Amino acid sequence: MKLLKIAFKSAANRKTGLILASVSIALSIMLLLVVDTIRKQGKSSFVNTISQTDLVVGARSGPLNLLMYSVFRIGNATNNVSWKSYQEIAAFPETDWTVPLSLGDSHKGFRVLGTNQDYFKYYRFAGGKNLAFAKGKQFDDLYDAVLGSEVAKKLSYKLGDKITLAHGLTSTKFAEHGDKPFRVSGILERTGTPVDQTVHVSLQAIEAIHVDWLSGSPSPIKISAEKAREMKLNPKTITAFMLGLKNRTATFRMQRKINQYRAEPLLAILPGSTLAILWNTLGNFEKILVAIAFLVLLSGLLGMLTTLLSTLNERRREMAILRTVGAHAWHIIALFLLEAFMVVLGGCILGLIASYVVQLVAQPLLVQLYGIHIDIMFPDAEQWAIIGGALLLGLFFSLLPGLIAYRRSLQDGLVLKV
Repeated sequence: MKLLKIAFKSAANRKTGLILASVSIALSIMLLLVVDTIRKQGKSSFVNTISQTDLVVGARSGPLNLLMYSVFRIGNATNNVSWKSYQEIAAFPETDWTVPLSLGDSHKGFRVLGTNQDYFKYYRFAGGKNLAFAKGKQFDDLYDAVLGSEVAKKLSYKLGDKITLAHGLTSTKFAEHGDKPFRVSGILERTGTPVDQTVHVSLQAIEAIHVDWLSGSPSPIKISAEKAREMKLNPKTITAFMLGLKNRTATFRMQRKINQYRAEPLLAILPGSTLAILWNTLGNFEKILVAIAFLVLLSGLLGMLTTLLSTLNERRREMAILRTVGAHAWHIIALFLLEAFMVVLGGCILGLIASYVVQLVAQPLLVQLYGIHIDIMFPDAEQWAIIGGALLLGLFFSLLPGLIAYRRSLQDGLVLKV
């Protein structure tokens, strides 16, 4: 206890340099923990976004582009799929079910998805979970809308509220379909997927709000909401569609069949394998971030070592007095080990707290921008190993000034040489 008290008082005399070293270590620990948490939960969120869907089909472009706009609602399609082609592929003998997807509109920054009621039946996430309603039910009326949990939460919507959709991704007065308001008929339970960020309406509703629009602009001839009900609202095109097979052994054969479809250029992707490709691409950035975090940790520990070494001359009398009053060699070394331990431990605690703060700030941003949900969790075994490794490295780095101080204390005596 006496040695700990001496170490604490000695460190207090040099608090500015040691605090800066501790803050540097805290930043590196925070970066390591945040990167590790986002890496693990981001991968889980990616993998769990869509499951039990054999193929996703869209206009021919790139697999990652098709996956991003059809599953993650990021970006836009290069072209649409004709309704005729969709119906023909849906009628293939290998096809068990299909779910059409129509994107392009928005509501206050959230994407609008036009689909049919099979979406709520066949969409699976997190290894096979069904979509469930927290309140209300799926759309029945032409102007019904089903909200994802984050949409309802962020915009404080409840059942029966009226909402207005906008043409495109920018919500301006000019782009709004204000003459055809929708009623909130249902709110989905949270899934931790882009579904939470989506407003769901029927394909016929998408057609209804565009009956008096031409080439992306409102027509001078207006058609009322009630008049639109009486019109034939069969879609001419859709953005993409999900497809399930009767027999999964036919997946690659069906994929090749769609990719060689002659009526129009289409692309069929396996969502699971494409998700893996996407994650591997992001994994390179993850490795770079982890390497940077370790370098920051190393620089923080080197800063602490530099601080301890730079004060050795100032502490010669202190070490000599300790030896003359009976301190053993291990007391001198232990004094430096304790100081280093306090600096690194303080950095680890600050870094742990800072990592929670960063996760709290990043959580809604990741959901809003990328549809990735991360949970604020207690550190797992690997993260405790990171913290433990930092403590051990700090103790190892403090051995050098401790050994130097021990050797000098015998030579200097009580007289400080100038």
